[in-house]
Amino acid sequence: MKGLQVLAWMISRLLGCLRLKPGPKKSFYRKKLYKDLASVGADSIPIVSVIAGCTGIILALQAAQQLEKVGAVSYVASLVGLTIINELGPLLTAIIITGRSGAAFTAEIATMQISEEIDALEVMGIEPVRFLVVPKLIAMLIMVPCLTVWADFVGIVSGGIFSSVALGINEVTYFNNTVEFLKLRDVFAGLVKSGGFAVAITVIGCWQGFLAREGAVDVGRKTTNSVVISIFMIILLDLFFTTLNFLFR
Repeated sequence: MKGLQVLAWMISRLLGCLRLKPGPKKSFYRKKLYKDLASVGADSIPIVSVIAGCTGIILALQAAQQLEKVGAVSYVASLVGLTIINELGPLLTAIIITGRSGAAFTAEIATMQISEEIDALEVMGIEPVRFLVVPKLIAMLIMVPCLTVWADFVGIVSGGIFSSVALGINEVTYFNNTVEFLKLRDVFAGLVKSGGFAVAITVIGCWQGFLAREGAVDVGRKTTNSVVISIFMIILLDLFFTTLNFLFR
């Protein structure tokens, strides 16, 4: 029950901070936001690029093995594009961000909680949720969709390069097939998923951080809980959004 109480407290404070009323214009709020934007976005590009590139090649290879049995290797492009845009791009990006940023959010807030820095912020008149959670949420809502688009692009391009070199599919034909089968609705659905994942990762990561109480050991425990719960919630949200996409297709 205590965990749910902390979650309700944090969400109520968060909703209060996100109202349309103008917030404080202090520079350290902006600096915190810029720092979180860089941490979530720019610092994640290398690992997202590598994993998305490998995913595109794996998908192309697996698709080719099955499609060549029925003489439809040319459909590799459509399968790779649709799978990455609709599922693997948003999903893998969210899991990567959970391991990087979600865990970092929990460790940062848990350490501050144990060292009583959260109480010190309140004594100084600084709202902890506004200072710690709001910049993280804004950074995630901006950067996770951007990283998802980048992962989609890298995955499709890497699949195209592999298909050209290993399968003999013309590059122009590959990308024409990709564009032909993809719809703007597919891209929009992937971005909606990534936005939902961003909110879940931020809320769970910060919530677990505020729960820390029992010293340094609890930092590792809460960080582990944060990653596990976030991945579980990401899978549930993916199922939910995919079901909606299927019902309203």
